[in-house]
Amino acid sequence: MSDYLIKALAYDGQVRAYAARSTETVGEAQRRHYTWPTASAALGRAMTAGVMMGAMLKGEEKITIRINGGGPLGPILIDTNAKGEVRGYVTNPQTHFDLNEHGKLDVRRAVGTDGFLSVVKDIGLRENFTGQVPLVSGELGEDFTYYFVTSEQVPSSVGVGVLVNPDNSILAAGGFIIQLMPGTEDKTITEIENRLKTIEPISKMIEKGLTPEQILNELLGQENVKILETLPVTFSCSCSKEKFSNGIISLGKEEIEDMIETDGQAEAQCHFCNEKYQFTKEELESLKEQVKF
Repeated sequence: MSDYLIKALAYDGQVRAYAARSTETVGEAQRRHYTWPTASAALGRAMTAGVMMGAMLKGEEKITIRINGGGPLGPILIDTNAKGEVRGYVTNPQTHFDLNEHGKLDVRRAVGTDGFLSVVKDIGLRENFTGQVPLVSGELGEDFTYYFVTSEQVPSSVGVGVLVNPDNSILAAGGFIIQLMPGTEDKTITEIENRLKTIEPISKMIEKGLTPEQILNELLGQENVKILETLPVTFSCSCSKEKFSNGIISLGKEEIEDMIETDGQAEAQCHFCNEKYQFTKEELESLKEQVKF
């Protein structure tokens, strides 16, 4: 099964919901960054939440999410858009700890709780929308829930999970976001709360093979859910040699000349996907000639 997400309404439009399978996408990030299990869980949870938030956008709009809790993992950075494309990295990918007291990967310890979750939305206006909240858990699902409630004033429940194989590859990854619209009836809220208390962890549902549709049926009741749209979910990076060439040009002639004299070449590496780009001496000479100042 390929990764994808669904957008849905439930309870006659009182509830907006999203669910995603992101196993292959998180697996691609794990392979590119050689993340160890705890780092994989943190990165995968953030990417899954991010790609569902991206699905709330339109057209060419984009979101950048930064999570920095002061933990040994370091900052997490996620980029996503309205097309189901997502990329991300953690500062210290080889971060891992023993399982926590609940027998789960200790994401809270890796991320830390002394810091913030910030979201920058580029929706095509002159000024980007920026929202920032303190981390309340470090487990990330609760932190994204707090972000929606506090920064966007939308009562929400966010569930994200990642299971890691013994060889560090990704066994299962996915998530859901449930949001209450203004005027949601109390009985609807109570019913959803009761369902949330009894469901299995989202990663277990993905491992069992449940589709995003089936996950929302478990959460909200099949008779209540109306699927609106399906989107493929992919790890996608917008880096290119051309973009790095422009970056080198922006350094100026003296800096480029120093590269030529010191190493006779240059190598640039993308933080998001780990792709490396090589520049020969001749290419650097050409870029130096393109400097306009």
